[in-house]
Amino acid sequence: METKASSDGKRRFRKWAAASIMVRMVLIYYSKSLNLAARPELSTPLTSLRRLAEGYWLKQESISPYAGSMYHGSPLLLSIFGPLTVESVKGFPGYLLCSLLFVAADFVAAMLLRETGRHIQSSNNQSLKLLGLDKMLQSSEYFHSGDIAALIYLWNPMTILTCVGSSTTPIENLIVILTLYGASTKRAPLAAFGWVMATHLSLYPAVLIIPVILLTGYGLDGPPRKLFCQKKSDVDGDTISNEKDVATQSENSAAFSWKAIMHFFLWVCVWSFYILILCGFYVRKHGGLLNMFKRTYGFILTVEDLSPNIGVQWYFFAEVFDFFRNFFLMVFHMNILFMILPLAIRLNHRPCFLAFVYITIYSMLKSYPSVGDSALYLGLLGLFVNELANMKFSFFLVCGYIGVNLLSPVMHNLWIWRGTGNANFYFATAMAYACFQIILVVETVNSMIHHDRKLKKMVTTEG
Repeated sequence: METKASSDGKRRFRKWAAASIMVRMVLIYYSKSLNLAARPELSTPLTSLRRLAEGYWLKQESISPYAGSMYHGSPLLLSIFGPLTVESVKGFPGYLLCSLLFVAADFVAAMLLRETGRHIQSSNNQSLKLLGLDKMLQSSEYFHSGDIAALIYLWNPMTILTCVGSSTTPIENLIVILTLYGASTKRAPLAAFGWVMATHLSLYPAVLIIPVILLTGYGLDGPPRKLFCQKKSDVDGDTISNEKDVATQSENSAAFSWKAIMHFFLWVCVWSFYILILCGFYVRKHGGLLNMFKRTYGFILTVEDLSPNIGVQWYFFAEVFDFFRNFFLMVFHMNILFMILPLAIRLNHRPCFLAFVYITIYSMLKSYPSVGDSALYLGLLGLFVNELANMKFSFFLVCGYIGVNLLSPVMHNLWIWRGTGNANFYFATAMAYACFQIILVVETVNSMIHHDRKLKKMVTTEG
């Protein structure tokens, strides 16, 4: 029966995944009339495919791709997607080949999410069995988190619109998910490649080094490690069947694999060297690596482009006095760093969930955010559907996200095109969006801590 149910579940998943791909293909065909590439919610100065095409044209004219203020992305993206922007297929909209690659990137990212969820759920199930909490796995409300996460990512309107909206965000999301997949499956070369590439493309994923280290050193998400020590002390002297397994799990959970960490950092050095060599070769006639860092990372850190987006920094730095600009730049960027250590200490036994929290925080505070960033962390949220089943304000958050995404284009139209509003109209939706993301972070962390306390209480009761 379980095998039949499993095969039926796989068949349904394939149907829903295929349908999501078809939806993307239809929207891509009509993308020219939709004009989604011009939406500030979808494309940013860092991810716009139009800017990438401009940078490639400059490169073809023997001019630095970073000349002027158009392109600020990676030279590697320029070399891969640049030629595709000039290739046209008769009868189809422009950038068709790029759009097809973005569809493939979304599908591969969803499959990696599914596999990551499968590994997390398998590890968590084993931990619950060792703690004697088998009844939690027999509950009718226990879902397959990998399938749910993949389908959330594939069917999220934010993911679909980002894929169709001529933005390179699907590639960045794929690389981040690849990092977590590599770390979850103990593939150090893959995890190192993903982390180096994600940091190279967007800088902010550099903070994911801590969850990756915890995944590599300790392993996948599970109950707090002290519960295994408590269970081991409870079964000492007794003759139960899984006593040896509990003792082994207790020792393994407390042990940190420094060998695996050294292996990971070795591959980080290797991939960093290769990427720097490739980038240096590409920009050797246009200012070298120093100019590339200034035009990419410097552009991110100094918030030079104040065009409207769904973040809060563009409005703030358009209004603040220049004398205070550097101070508030440090404040915004340090806010991300200040939260890293406390969260890592409290959630060190759940590194994948910690990665989700980090991604949500930097998606909210980054210089040039888009809804594609939200699509990533909402997909990761599906990995913890069982642990966060009792999260508060779920309906409120869903309605809030829908409302903000519907109001944002309206307010932008009133301000830019109709002239009946002003910047405050659009900034109000950005502030509301930031508030909903703050509530999401607070409630998910609280729910996960509450879930761990519930496990502790159940283990104590069983003991």
